[in-house]
Amino acid sequence: MTLPPVYLHALGMVNALGGDVAAIVPALAAAQSPGMGLTHTGIGDAFVGRVSTPLDIGPPDGLERFDCRNNRMLLAALGQIRPAIEAARERYGSQRIGVVLGTSTSGIDAAEVAFVHQAQAGQLPESFNYRQMEIGTAAPFAAAALDVQGPAFTISTACTSSAKAFVSARRLLQLGLCDAMIVGGVDTLCELTVQGFASLESTSVTRTNPMSRNRNGINVGEGAAVFLMTRDEGEVRLAGAGESSDAHHVSAPDPRGVGGELALRAALKDAGIEASAIAYVNLHATATRKNDEMEAHLMSRVFAHGVPASGTKPLTGHQLGAAGATELGFAWLTLARDDIAMPRHRWDGEADPALPTLDLVQEERHVPRGGTQHVMSNSFAFGGSNVSLILAR
Repeated sequence: MTLPPVYLHALGMVNALGGDVAAIVPALAAAQSPGMGLTHTGIGDAFVGRVSTPLDIGPPDGLERFDCRNNRMLLAALGQIRPAIEAARERYGSQRIGVVLGTSTSGIDAAEVAFVHQAQAGQLPESFNYRQMEIGTAAPFAAAALDVQGPAFTISTACTSSAKAFVSARRLLQLGLCDAMIVGGVDTLCELTVQGFASLESTSVTRTNPMSRNRNGINVGEGAAVFLMTRDEGEVRLAGAGESSDAHHVSAPDPRGVGGELALRAALKDAGIEASAIAYVNLHATATRKNDEMEAHLMSRVFAHGVPASGTKPLTGHQLGAAGATELGFAWLTLARDDIAMPRHRWDGEADPALPTLDLVQEERHVPRGGTQHVMSNSFAFGGSNVSLILAR
């Protein structure tokens, strides 16, 4: 049985680089991120990626109980592709449009604020509703806000959450259960996340430094990225997807990268191509000692002859549940628009001699045109969850 191809047609994003795609593109090209900076937490300082643009649009009437920073970021990203969503709804009907989103902590920051208020005032604020923090509500909220009535569910698998959302959305389209999908991810900075990573000694008080000998941890970030996906032919196709679970450790990756390599090779097989066909890879590249070591080794095995690659988390922070969708968005832009170069790898340039040498993009380079072009985005998560996605034009 040959499954129909699916295409990614429209992208909406908000993150530390800017409040929409129009602002994010030049900031990404310049490797400058206005939302990255130092913040104070309950157990010390941390360098984070924060959305600095105003989030003025709240939920529509009847959905006020869902109002929180996380859902406002989601609405900001969805608003950028709303014309494409409305055209799909007019064509297919609302019952044929589904929503699959990834998140890690959803609106837990709203609960943190509410609990501080409760400690001081003796009761929760009237504005607080449990639905603001419940992880599973992101997709149903988006479906209600957009008036679409197809399947709507949220995936939470830590840092692969939104990458896995694309696999699920593609499956719903290929099985004919939906005609259009809204797919992506959203996550919001909160003390739970920042202090949690700090307790693991995984955060950095300076900008994260992936693949460097001096790397010393992540910058937690926030943001949202969403696509409209359909079977209608378009410029960029979701050509391949690979998933694996190595279950090596609750938080540390398998140092050999066996599970990650399985995901990459599964994505290549699904796309029907060899590794040499990939023109660019967006790395997971968290800048922790163990993650970068694992990823560098598996990349050297899969791409024995090298491939241009970069990690973009120094410009956005690690957005956890939104990271996969955001980084796939950066890869999508290199194919969808001829004027957009591969994202540069921002670091101190001091390679770790213990790691295999990677072809890290440090000057303006474009995906070569002619024939079919392929790019890849990789995501690796706590618990050994691994996802690799391949786009084609």
